[in-house]
Amino acid sequence: MTPADEILDIVDENDEVVGQAPRGEATARGLRHRAVFIEARDAAGRLFVHRRTATKLVFPSHYDMFVGGVVGAGESYDEAALREAEEELGVSGLPRPTPLFKFLHEDEGAGHSWWCYVYEVRCDLPVRPQVEEVDLHVFLTDAELEDWLGDRVWVPDGLAAYHRLRRFRAGGGAGPAA
Repeated sequence: MTPADEILDIVDENDEVVGQAPRGEATARGLRHRAVFIEARDAAGRLFVHRRTATKLVFPSHYDMFVGGVVGAGESYDEAALREAEEELGVSGLPRPTPLFKFLHEDEGAGHSWWCYVYEVRCDLPVRPQVEEVDLHVFLTDAELEDWLGDRVWVPDGLAAYHRLRRFRAGGGAGPAA
């Protein structure tokens, strides 16, 4: 099965399941679905940052400060977070990611809409990123990431999640990104 054939739950504005569709169709038709974003840090507290492969269905060759992906049909956010983190980092035995907050990402210009659940996890294991997903990777300090933000093209939903995460950690909740 290709990623475009993966079956997703289609959800409404309240994150209630209203149907199912293949991922490729959900993307092409702009059907709202679910996704997980996991901030992965190493033992030194550095953040895993990567560039997506050119073959990705959505946002090819864009940089991202989260690992993650879509939630499969019938799968919980928590299950998807652990599965996606282990797949993309190329590890097994990762601790269960800690859920932080959920928000609805809508990019009307691009026709994308999905519920996003943001998690964090510490990965003390050596990573072997999934070659189908990750073109290159590096661990960065928070200051280094800030330096990179203006120099590269980032996935828009990941960037929105990053800004919300910064607000969340500063005590301002996870409201609209600044």
